[in-house]
Amino acid sequence: MTHQSPPRIILASSSPRRRQLLTALGIALLVQPSNINEDPLPGESPLVTQERITIAKAAQIVATSPADLTIAADTTVLLDETMLNKPADEPEARSMLAALRDREHTVNTCVVVRHADSVHMAHASTQVMMRGYTDDEVTEYIASGDAWDKAGSYAMQHAKFHPVQSIRGCPLNVIGLPLCTLRSLMPDTFMFPAPNSVCDAELQRLGIPCHARACDM
Repeated sequence: MTHQSPPRIILASSSPRRRQLLTALGIALLVQPSNINEDPLPGESPLVTQERITIAKAAQIVATSPADLTIAADTTVLLDETMLNKPADEPEARSMLAALRDREHTVNTCVVVRHADSVHMAHASTQVMMRGYTDDEVTEYIASGDAWDKAGSYAMQHAKFHPVQSIRGCPLNVIGLPLCTLRSLMPDTFMFPAPNSVCDAELQRLGIPCHARACDM
């Protein structure tokens, strides 16, 4: 008799923060980054771009691991409806951070969960108000190397830069993965605890005021 192995949870992302957030909830997972071109297509809206990319990320993993549950996510920064994705170089990173300074923008994450023949997708949006950081602070932050591989060229959780003044919405969405949104997509057999404790721990560590979290509603 052949015994079938239980399905695994695969995270289709190389993001260390996404892995850390899931691990904080006690979720055992396999990290298997997808390799998808994330450039928008001509005439594509930001929402359509995100959905297409996230679905493709999950599909790439499912093609080789059809029995497992796959989690895929794509995060972007929207400023005046313009997508600010990962910077290509230092001038672009500097330009993005200058445009975001002292302004509010939206961080939107598309999350896709695929298991067996089912595909579930949802979006999480958080309003982020940036503080008035100086050009010297930007220079020091870019020199740290942390701006790369970050939508909008910044990490809210950076220990020294701290670019964010306040947020409205899910703080974990800005960090990389809205766990409350992900939880709503998970099948009952893969359900994990409510993420409030993880949100509280992150907010305490960051010292950032937060209002109207999705997990408080």
